[in-house]
Amino acid sequence: METQQLRKLSIPACIPTITKYWAPKLVASINNEYEIKVAKLSGEFVWHSHPATDEVFYILSGNLTIRLDEPGRDSGLEDVELSEGDIFVVPKGVRHCPVTKDGEETAVLLMEPSGVVNTGDSEPVEGRTNAVEDIRSAV
Repeated sequence: METQQLRKLSIPACIPTITKYWAPKLVASINNEYEIKVAKLSGEFVWHSHPATDEVFYILSGNLTIRLDEPGRDSGLEDVELSEGDIFVVPKGVRHCPVTKDGEETAVLLMEPSGVVNTGDSEPVEGRTNAVEDIRSAV
């Protein structure tokens, strides 16, 4: 049994320790197959998809728009507006671009299979493509 899993962790206590936007922090794992992460977001991310997995966004604070209709494409999908307490699942393979309003800061909880890169199938982007940092023992 992994003792890391026997610790209680406070998500609200984790949020103030995050100093970099778009840099997910690992707070829990399930069967070493799924990761639960928290992140702070501000501004616009990159257009990307995750061809092999869905992506869960749960809004802890602030607002987030998940853009689903990339400029120049006609996906027929409408953007999704999320506020504190809202949850949305981006289905696997759907191109999307999270964006906050006017530089507002948003805190999110994400759930994905272990090893998923936050920028999905896009090329690495400075300041956006970030490895997941395990903060379970730091908080």
